[in-house]
Amino acid sequence: MTIDTSRVEAVVLGGSAGAFAGLRQLLPALPPTLRVPVVIVLHQPQDRPSAIVDIFGRGGVPPVKEIDDKEPLAPGIVFFAPPGYHLLIESTRTAALTVDEPVHFSRPSIDVLFESAAEVFGSALIGIILSGANQDGAAGLGAIERAGGIAMIQSPDSAEHPAMPQAAVAATTAAHVLSIDDIAAALATLAAPAAAPQARHTDG
Repeated sequence: MTIDTSRVEAVVLGGSAGAFAGLRQLLPALPPTLRVPVVIVLHQPQDRPSAIVDIFGRGGVPPVKEIDDKEPLAPGIVFFAPPGYHLLIESTRTAALTVDEPVHFSRPSIDVLFESAAEVFGSALIGIILSGANQDGAAGLGAIERAGGIAMIQSPDSAEHPAMPQAAVAATTAAHVLSIDDIAAALATLAAPAAAPQARHTDG
């Protein structure tokens, strides 16, 4: 099945328990010439510094970083939400970090990211839910679908913890329920178009 990603301007992705393995497959599948920002909320312990950027940033193409407050969502970068902060996307396509109350016992919350991104990007957004043990992200993915965006869910059968994908399936009506390989194939299409060769001029 081919998913048309030609209109996509951003990708948001969320996961919790068991999502680490999926990210190990998905991030290397991103094209080196990634033309959109990818923004990720991964539930992590809040009592110690995150090692996520060190783990996934090796190699550096596309670059991986922890997002800062008010940072623009530059294309071609993979951004992770820092532990202990909700991450929202503002209308200016910049990040906003807050310490509001946890959602589904989680801060950062996938729902908070997805719902704010749906308002900003509308139909030009891909939302992806991976393995997890609670319902965070289901409502947010529903918001992305209602805004006309593309909703993708890791197949519950392939998830180490299927509760999060199952909740996302229940909250959507037309989401693509896919293997990690198929999600990776869709993300691989987000490369910038090749530059047109310049005409050669010769003196006659």
